[in-house]
Parts: sequence; C-alpha cells; structure tokens
Amino acid sequence: MVDMIDTAQVSEVAPKIPKEARRILHNLAAEWSDVDDSKALEVVQLKGAMTNEVYQINWPTSEEEATSRKVLVRIYGEGVDIFFNREDEIRTFECMSRHGQGPRLLGRFPNGRIEEFIHARTLSAADLRDPGISALIASKLREFHDLDMPGPKKVFLWDRLRNWLKASKSLCTSEEAKEFRLDDIDEEIATLENELSGENLRIGFCHNDLQYGNIMIDEETSLITIIDYEYASFNPIAFDIANHFCEMASDYHSDTPHVLDFNKYPDFEERKRFVEIYLSSSGEKPDDTEVNRLLEDIEKYTLASHLVWGLWGIISEHVNEIDFDYIEYARQRFQQYWFRKPLLMSYSTKVDY
Repeated sequence: MVDMIDTAQVSEVAPKIPKEARRILHNLAAEWSDVDDSKALEVVQLKGAMTNEVYQINWPTSEEEATSRKVLVRIYGEGVDIFFNREDEIRTFECMSRHGQGPRLLGRFPNGRIEEFIHARTLSAADLRDPGISALIASKLREFHDLDMPGPKKVFLWDRLRNWLKASKSLCTSEEAKEFRLDDIDEEIATLENELSGENLRIGFCHNDLQYGNIMIDEETSLITIIDYEYASFNPIAFDIANHFCEMASDYHSDTPHVLDFNKYPDFEERKRFVEIYLSSSGEKPDDTEVNRLLEDIEKYTLASHLVWGLWGIISEHVNEIDFDYIEYARQRFQQYWFRKPLLMSYSTKVDY
C-alpha cells in the first residue's frame, strides 16, 4: 500500500525538497561530467503515493544521446513510522541492492532518501491480469522469497497484527472501535494464527505489499523489479501471494482510489496458473498435492491480509494527511473479512470470490 507512481503528473515543486537533500543532489550531479550545472535541476512530483512523497529529479545533460540524468527523492510521510522501523527498512533496502534487486541507495537525509532511478514502467492495475506479466511476477516473487536476507527467519505477521491493533485502539474514536469490532480482533488474530500455523508452512522473505505500484517492468527485456520494502519481512509465502491476489481488487489511479472491487479477485484458474508457475520456477515440476495445498493456504491467508490493511487504514486515517479515504478503505477490508471468514474456514480448493 505504499507508492503508486504516475509520471504523467508533473509539477515544479522544488521548494518541497529539504536543504539536506538538495545538498546531496548537487554533490551527486557535480560528479557527472555530462551535467553542466548541478543546481539546474527540475523537480517532478510523482502522483499516487500513500505513505511517502516521491519526486523525480531531472538534470539536463550536454550529451546528445541522453536527454537528462534522473534520480528519485523519497520524503517519508509524517507519523508512518508507527507501521515499521525505518532503520530496518533502510537495511533491507541496502541488502536488496547488494543482491542486485531494486534501485541503489544514493543518499540519506533526516526525513528521506535518494534512490537510483529505474528506467522501467510501473505496472497498472490491468497489468496484473495479463497472463504474460502475471507469469513474470510469479517467477520474480519466488526469487524474492528465496533471497538470503539477514534476521531471524520467523513469522512476523502475527506480531504486526497485534501491534497495529493496539495502535488502532489508541488512535481511533469509540465509534470507530465499535464499528470495526476492534475488541473482537484479538480473538480473530489468535484464531487465524492457530488455524494457519503448521509444520509444513513455507517461510520466505516476503514483500507484504505487492500491489501493482510496487512492481516495475522493463519493456525491452521483460525484466521485473519489485520496489519499496517498507513492510518487507519473513512471513509465510502464502500470505504474500494472498495479499497480491487481494490487490487485484484495487485501482489506485481511478477517480475513487479507495474503492475495492472484489469481483476482480482472480478466479481459480488464474490462481492455479500463478501458483504452478511460482512453484516450477525453481526448475522442478510441482505435484498436484503441493499446488492444491498452497492454493488452500493462500485463500485462508486472504483473511489475514484483510485484517492487516483494515488496521492500516484505521491508523492511517489518524496519522497521514495524504488525500485518500483511509477509513472507507478500512471499512471495505473488514467487511470482506467477516463476509469471507465462514466460507474460508471450511475451505475447498476451488472456492472463488
């Protein structure tokens, strides 16, 4: 739920860039021989961010072949450190760079960072339904999950849910707490944890926010890049895939970006195709038992996804000033949780939304 970027939204907003960031930008550009004036930068705000403010920085160059040098400046949103530890996120970002994943870190300042500009296209909501692009995402996600990242390889999901529930209760009004049944959510988390924790559970390094705005594609090479790791941690891989499937109900660039349409949730054949590609991308053909077990786990983990982003919406309503109807988004997530829970807890593989 991090940054849905639309480069069509261009505005000159140089005063928004902090002095510390400008100093780093000037020093970076001064090292590039094709940039005549390191201070002659253009600042373009990228639309759609819901946690941070993101800006594209351009410098005109003297080279005929290259029109400009580019980097990204990310300014952290106010109050959002309640969701994650920023230092952990930076360490993840740097480690991902060492693994050749995502953009390089070019500089840091007190309330943000400067990143390498990736010359690729951010996916759209429709792209997630394209079978060819979906296959590329499935293979890339398996690679992501298998990364050798530092830290204990234990499930982080349940602690996150309990921490976010505590934060939600401390921030919301009594009316909101009653509407969203927050006093019941502790028991719901415990039930899900008990139901979904098993010996055969596959744990991997998960993105935990794999919506279309966090996936980029190079049109020439078909190379997929997963970006923005604020919420990344070790978790059940079934949760990460479930969260990705739930994101197909979203279109953050519509006139009503907070509105979800769960009729767009992938049907059984789409889910099966994704899982088969995911499992076979390691070079071994999975058997039907393995495929069906993961499909079943994914459907049950959609319930955890609804709770995570429902609580996120409640908290964001009270700490984030970005123009987005967080509380209505939360309302839809919780409605979906209570609607789907009875069916999914007695799940059969071919259940659809």
